[in-house]
Formats: sequence, C-alpha cells, structure tokens
Amino acid sequence: VQLQESGPGLVKPSQTLSLTCTVSGGSITTSDYFWSWIRQPPGKGLEWMGAIMTSGSIYYNPSLKSRTSISRDTSKNQFTLHLSSVTPEDTAVYYCAAVKVLGTTTRRDGDYWGQGTQVTVSS
Repeated sequence: VQLQESGPGLVKPSQTLSLTCTVSGGSITTSDYFWSWIRQPPGKGLEWMGAIMTSGSIYYNPSLKSRTSISRDTSKNQFTLHLSSVTPEDTAVYYCAAVKVLGTTTRRDGDYWGQGTQVTVSS
C-alpha cells in the first residue's frame, strides 16, 4: 500500500487547510485499516488527528474535533483532511497513514505511512 499526501504548503491564518491522501495498492473501502491523519509540529511529537474506516465511520481527536473534518472519495481512492481556522500552531508535517490500531502514532509492522507534507501557517 502506498500513500501520498498533496495540498498547499502555505496557508494563511484563519483559513482552512485541506490535504488529500491518494492511496494505491489497496482500497480505502475494502482494505482493513484505519485511514488516518497524523501531524508533527516542529520540535514536538506526533499527534493523531483522526481517521476514517473502510465502513465510512469517522473518528476524531477530541482536542481537534471542532475544527477537523475527514471525508473520502471512493471513486478516486482518496481521503481528505480539512482543518479550519488555522493558526501558526497548526504548522506541521502532515502524514496520512493506513494503520491497524485506531489513534496510534507508532509505526508498526503492517502499517503504511505517506512521506509527509510540510504545511506552514503564515500570513
């Protein structure tokens, strides 16, 4: 399974950050993973943001839930992250991942991660 993040590298404060993860080698509707978004701010640890299951059920980190939306396009085998009202504290490397454990930020055998994409929030 390969995952590739795409989206703008620079977002202005108060805007909405939108990233898409394109999946190949597996199906977001049949491959049994939690299709997840994880980020790492500079100098900090990994933070799980949310995930969508093959069933379409969605789970969010409670601390981000009010600003986060995850959706999918099954025809394109993609899932998308929207993070609203961003601030400079949302500057991070954003990863999409296919993981077996909901909420994990640990890379385990059998999990798959994208290479990550840098998003900077700045005016």
